Amino acid sequence: MKTVFRISNLRSSEDVNKLRKAIAKHEGVIACQISKEKQEISIVYDSYFVTDEVLVDSLEEMGYTVL
Repeated sequence: MKTVFRISNLRSSEDVNKLRKAIAKHEGVIACQISKEKQEISIVYDSYFVTDEVLVDSLEEMGYTVL
């Protein structure tokens, strides 16, 4: 499954690194591409192991706003 999240407060390279590490910790994540310019995260994952809701909750717990 592939999904794209818009993150309104994704601004720096530090944010990109934090988000990449947080997403990679989830079992079932296959690939993650982050665009600071577009403020988007594109994630390819196996929905058997992880869901959209779990990923969104993880990002919001870190203080990011998912649109």
